[in-house]
Amino acid sequence: MLSSPDVMACSRTCSRILGLSLGTTALFAAGANLVLLFPNWDVTYLLRGLIGRHAMLGSGLWGGGLMMLTALLSSSLAFLGALICFITSGVALKDGPFCMFDVSPFNQTQAWKYGYPFQDLHNRNYLYDHSLWNSVCLEPSKAVIWHVAFFSILLCISLLQILLVVIHFINSFLGLFCSLCEK
Repeated sequence: MLSSPDVMACSRTCSRILGLSLGTTALFAAGANLVLLFPNWDVTYLLRGLIGRHAMLGSGLWGGGLMMLTALLSSSLAFLGALICFITSGVALKDGPFCMFDVSPFNQTQAWKYGYPFQDLHNRNYLYDHSLWNSVCLEPSKAVIWHVAFFSILLCISLLQILLVVIHFINSFLGLFCSLCEK
């Protein structure tokens, strides 16, 4: 009878072999479907619409290829999502909150508008000058605190996600290729 470590090692090896096999077969399926679109390596058949409907359906591209690769590349999509969140949060912190503010110092009449009042502060940084936090944004109340708090949280979470995805990717990569060396 197999002991628990033996079962885990067998499961891990099987998982690695399956991952490598699925990736390889997905690439071959997509390649085979692409070749079907160019009979005799001639593009004119495709341009003239002389390709059978089964080849044009592209099931090897999207079914056997893209769907399999998407499953294998989910770590890449997770990394991209976390990176987008990180960049967006950083830019949001740089630009400041979207709020109603007084523009009368610029045009000498009492006027309020919604926008990004901290974007045009060339010599001051609102993140370090807390006196601006309650004096610039008129509505919503505490807009700066809300903005800074939650975009800082998003920035930290997305950085953690990036690190976790990179660790997961390295672990999967090493596990996949190291399994080929095991006896």
